[in-house]
Amino acid sequence: MKTLYLVRHSKSSWDINGIADRDRPLKGRGIRDAHLMSAFVLENLDDDASVGMYSSPATRALHTSLIFTKNFGLPAGAIHIEDALYHCTPDDLHAQVKKIDHRYSDAFMFVHNPGITEYVNRLTDARIDNVPTTGVVCMRFDCEHWDEVGKQAELIHFQYPKKLK
Repeated sequence: MKTLYLVRHSKSSWDINGIADRDRPLKGRGIRDAHLMSAFVLENLDDDASVGMYSSPATRALHTSLIFTKNFGLPAGAIHIEDALYHCTPDDLHAQVKKIDHRYSDAFMFVHNPGITEYVNRLTDARIDNVPTTGVVCMRFDCEHWDEVGKQAELIHFQYPKKLK
């Protein structure tokens, strides 16, 4: 079994004029929500899980992944930055999932909408209208290796900050 955690980046700031979309930083609320959600996930993560971290290169996604990584007790260097995760389509996301290192039982991908919502709805029985910022979707694949993941997964949970506050 392989477990995938799809995390939508935390709330970002639009306060800086002229900044490229890829470079938008997190708002204070986004930072707090990333700490909240990483604590929730860590409480529910198997103690013997081997965890891989993969992030879009966008500042808001990378900063979210750094918060999760720090709270999990992993070094920042554990994050694999994948250009293909920046505003990826569901097909692009699936291709990236199939490339996850096999040594990881659990993998986290810090990505963007609408790709994350479309991907979850395509692979599970969930009918999620929108994965909100810092939303976490946990899916399980019935396979031994990541390159064997099919086009169907079991939805384990869908959680986001407003449900925990």
